[in-house]
Amino acid sequence: MAETAAESRLRQFGQKVGPKIVDRLPALSVSIVAGLALCASFPPFGWWFAAIVAFALLGWVLTRGARSLAGGAGYGLVFGLVFYIPLLPWISGLVGPVPWLALSFVEALFPALFGLAAVAVRRLPGWPLWFAGLWSAQEWLKSTVPFGGFPWGVVGFSQTESPLLPLAYVGGAPLVSFALVLVSFSFAALVVEIITWWRRDAAARADTPPSVVLPGLSIAAVLLGSTLAWPHVRQAGVGAGDEPPVTVAAVQGNVPRLGLDFNAQRRAVLDNHVRETLRLADDVRAGRAPQPMLVVWPENSSDIDPIANADAAQEISKAADSINAPILVGGVVAAPGYSRSNPVSNNTVLVWNPETGPSDRHDKRIVQPFGEYLPWRSFFSKLSSYADRAGFFVPGDGDGVVQAAGVPVGITTCWEVIFDRAARESVRNGAQLLAVPSNNATFNQAMSEQQLTFGKLRAVEHDRYVVVAGTTGISAVIAPDGHEITRTGWFEPAYLDQQVRLKTTMTPATRFGPYVEGALVALGVSGLLWAMLHNGAFVPARLRGRRSTADDDKGAR
Repeated sequence: MAETAAESRLRQFGQKVGPKIVDRLPALSVSIVAGLALCASFPPFGWWFAAIVAFALLGWVLTRGARSLAGGAGYGLVFGLVFYIPLLPWISGLVGPVPWLALSFVEALFPALFGLAAVAVRRLPGWPLWFAGLWSAQEWLKSTVPFGGFPWGVVGFSQTESPLLPLAYVGGAPLVSFALVLVSFSFAALVVEIITWWRRDAAARADTPPSVVLPGLSIAAVLLGSTLAWPHVRQAGVGAGDEPPVTVAAVQGNVPRLGLDFNAQRRAVLDNHVRETLRLADDVRAGRAPQPMLVVWPENSSDIDPIANADAAQEISKAADSINAPILVGGVVAAPGYSRSNPVSNNTVLVWNPETGPSDRHDKRIVQPFGEYLPWRSFFSKLSSYADRAGFFVPGDGDGVVQAAGVPVGITTCWEVIFDRAARESVRNGAQLLAVPSNNATFNQAMSEQQLTFGKLRAVEHDRYVVVAGTTGISAVIAPDGHEITRTGWFEPAYLDQQVRLKTTMTPATRFGPYVEGALVALGVSGLLWAMLHNGAFVPARLRGRRSTADDDKGAR
C-alpha cells in the first residue's frame, strides 16, 4: 500500500530526529540523575553529600562533547525540572497540581539559564570557578524575580549537616552554595582530567601532566576556609562567653485537621494554643518546667484579630496571666483601609503582656505571592479557581525587632526566614534572639523539615539562638552552631521550654553578607563577559570562521 504524505513526513522526521535523541540519551540520563541527587540532599532525605554528586555530574554534562548554547540550556532545564518537581510537591496540597508544576517549571528556567551561560564559559581556563560564580548569579536572580523571588531550593540550605556549614558564619547561604558547587565542579574537573591523561600513551603522559592545580587549589581553599570558620561556630554553639542566659518557650498548639480548612478552624486553633500555654503554666508551678521570660506562639495562632475581637483578647490575656510572661502572638490584624470589599490585613506578631495587653508588634515585611496576596489579581484569578484563596495581606515597614520582657527579639515570620535580608536586618537592628513563628498546617512534614533548615543556617549566619514555633510543627530551639537543642514532633500539641543566651556579636556574614554575594555574582558575570569578548561564545560560527580567516591573514603578513 502506498505511503501517504503524512506518513512520509512522519518517517522523515523520525529518521532525522531519532538519531539525535539517541545521541543525547547519555547526557539526558546523567542530567536526570544529577537533578534527583540534588533533591535528595534536601529534607526529608537530607543526604547533603548527594549535592556534590549532583553538580559533579552536571559539570560533566556541560563540559563534555560538542555543546551548543541551546543544548546547555536544555540540559539545565531537565536538571532543574527533576530537582524542583519532587522538592515541592507539598505545594499541590495547597493549590493543586497545576500551580505546583507551573512553579517547578518557572524555577527550572534558572538552571536552564545557568546551563546556557556555562556552555559559553566552559572553554575558559579554570571553568569550575566560572561555573560556581554563574551558579551564584542564578541563585541571586531566582531569589529576586519574579514577584520578589523564590529562594526555596538554594543549595546552601541543603548543607546544614555538612562540613561546609561554618562558611555561613562568613558569607551566609550564598557563600555556602558557592563553596559546594565549586568543590563539586572542581572534583569533576579533576576526575575528567586524570582519566583523559591516563588514556594517552606513555610518551604523551610524560610530556603533558594532568591540569589538576587549579581544581585542587579550589577544593583546598574551600576546606581551609570552612576549617578556619569552625572554631568560631563551635565556640558559639557550646555557650562559651558571658552572654546572659534566659529561658524562652515555644508553644505548638496544633490544629484540628491539616489543610486549607484550618482557616475555618480559627477559634479552635486559638483555643489549642491557649490550652497548651496553660499546661506549660501548670508545669512551671509544679516545678516540672522552668519559668520562661517570654513565650513564642506560631504564625496564625490567632487568626481572629485580637485587637478588634474582645473575646480573642480575653483568651490571650488569660494565657499570658497564667504563664506570667509576654506572649508573641501570631495574628491577622486589619490594616489601614480595611473594608469588606478590600479586606487588607497585616500578618502580625503581637507582644502580649500579662498586665497591659499588646505592647509591640512586627508586621510581616515580606509577604508570600499567590498565598498571602495575589499579584495581578485580575489576570491570575482567571487562570485558576485556587487564585481566589489568596489573601489580601500587605507588607509592614518595621525594623524586624520587637521588645518582649526587655529582650530585643528579631522576627522572621515563616516565609521571611527564607530571605537573607530579613534576619540580617533584624540582627543589625539589635536583635539578640531570633524567632521564626510559622504556620505549616496547610503543608506537610517534608515541607516543615525543609523550612527548619533555613533556621539552622540563620543561627550560624548571625550567631544567634533561633526559636522556631509552628502550629503543627516542627518547632525547635536551634543553637548558634546550627544543631537542634530540642524539637517537637509533627502534628501534635507540645511546648518547648529551653534556656538560651542573648548574643550581641556581629558575624562577618551579618556585616558583609551582601558584599560577599555581590562579589560571587560579579565573578560569574565577569566570566561570561570574558567568554563573549574573547571566545566568541555568542558569535555565530559563520562569522567566527570569517574572523579567524582574517586574523590568520593578518598574522601571515
